[in-house]
Amino acid sequence: MTALVPRRARRLASLAEALLTPHGMDRYLELVDPMLVRREIRGLVTGVRRQTPDTVTLTIRPSRAWRGHVAGQYVRVTVEIDGVRRTRCYSPAGSEHDGSLELTIKADPQGLVSRHLNRTVTIGSVLGLSTPDGEFTLPSPRPRRILLLSGGSGITPVLSMLRTLADEKYEGDLAFLHYSNGAEDALYRAELADLARRLPGLRVVHAFTHAKTGGDLHGFFSKEHLAEAAPWYPDAETFLCGPKPLMDSVREAFEADGLGAHLHTEEFTPPALTFDTENAEGQVRFARSGREFANSGKPLLEQAEEAGLSPEHGCRMGICFSCTQIKTSGCVRNAKTGETSSEENEEIQLCISVPVGDVEINA
Repeated sequence: MTALVPRRARRLASLAEALLTPHGMDRYLELVDPMLVRREIRGLVTGVRRQTPDTVTLTIRPSRAWRGHVAGQYVRVTVEIDGVRRTRCYSPAGSEHDGSLELTIKADPQGLVSRHLNRTVTIGSVLGLSTPDGEFTLPSPRPRRILLLSGGSGITPVLSMLRTLADEKYEGDLAFLHYSNGAEDALYRAELADLARRLPGLRVVHAFTHAKTGGDLHGFFSKEHLAEAAPWYPDAETFLCGPKPLMDSVREAFEADGLGAHLHTEEFTPPALTFDTENAEGQVRFARSGREFANSGKPLLEQAEEAGLSPEHGCRMGICFSCTQIKTSGCVRNAKTGETSSEENEEIQLCISVPVGDVEINA
């Protein structure tokens, strides 16, 4: 009991200090309990499980501002790492008819946030959440035939669709084709088997790209796999999410058969942006790597790659926040909005930030 007194005293002291500053109500409430915030969305981690060696599945109870998601959408997840807030996008895996939130994150060896979520987050951790976003969703009314196709951790948005269809007692033709290296990497295998028992019209097919045994199909994607999993696929709407090689192969097959309009993907198309490379001035310095070079007028991510650096990145269009780094000094222009910012020690997205004069990045 005595140990709680100093802790409560510190919390009350922080609250009293905060009341003297001009912040919104959420700033005060989160000092008492982050889950009390009214306008912003927080998520309390209530479950942690590891389906494979390099993934973690988090069950999350969102705060009162959460209004649910539509199957296939993504949310932005914010965590604090070494005093800096970092944000990345992940797709919920649960049904849109379920009030809870489930995320499965694969640890990228170069991914700061994904590694943090895998290694550090425990039951009781609180995460920052955004409202759901994205147009990779099932149409309404539902198509009479649906093929869900995924690879690796790309399973989450299409599994959300499948769970949603199960809750709706979908009666059409339905197939789920999932690619993984082998049985040890096959996410949600037990859940998929249970869904196949619940939905008479569902066929679940596991394709193992590296293992020679244990799966329903073996090797990489092919039209033969399509025909085996869903022989009626030319008449279906297909929803696809996975690594780029898989998505490229599926897209090529569908376009070759004139079925491109029936293929729906969770993929972002970068907007057409123009850059003034002729009048660019200043030097760009990546402090930790010691690289310094003349500003070319392109986004910082492109300049870093041209200089031989390999910053973490994802969508390359300012959505996923994977390329976020700290700008310690200088001015940058947001290539999407045109806005400029000269704040020091500011978190910026390399893919859409263009230097205006000298800029230093803590990377």
